[in-house]
Amino acid sequence: MSRVLYLIACGAGPAQFVERGVLAAQAAGWDTCLVLTPTAASWWEGRLGELEKLTGHPVRHRYTKPGESGGLPKADAMLVAPLTTTSACKWAAGITDTVALGIPAEAVHLGVPVFVMPFWSTALGAQPAVARALATLREQGVRVLDGPDGYQPHPPKQGNGAAYPWPRAVAALG
Repeated sequence: MSRVLYLIACGAGPAQFVERGVLAAQAAGWDTCLVLTPTAASWWEGRLGELEKLTGHPVRHRYTKPGESGGLPKADAMLVAPLTTTSACKWAAGITDTVALGIPAEAVHLGVPVFVMPFWSTALGAQPAVARALATLREQGVRVLDGPDGYQPHPPKQGNGAAYPWPRAVAALG
């Protein structure tokens, strides 16, 4: 029986290459389900079927109606990558207005291991709210993969979404 990973991608450059994250997780033995923020989903508009074929699961990008199933198996772990400053600050403030934030925000308090790996510039990361948000997520038990063990912020306008270290994020899951 394989382990189930929810890979949750926010609207940052690496989300354009989220299939690389899926493939890295699958290579590590994870049955990978994909959840996207509305922005990330818009970048795959007309091509979500490619991601569904790759994962073998529906790609979630909006909340279901009450009583509807999201169609995904129960997660053994979650990886929010790339995590944006906006999503980090909203999550830490308890704002779960997207399924991509609501699922991990609840899961961490249900005992599901939740990991996040950011992707943002040094200018965005310098906002005091970002450091507070990461501290709040860590206090809740979220494992933040930043610095040498994850992703270090890039200089403004120099982010390279294609070079995002998906395998490093997956390796941290164990």
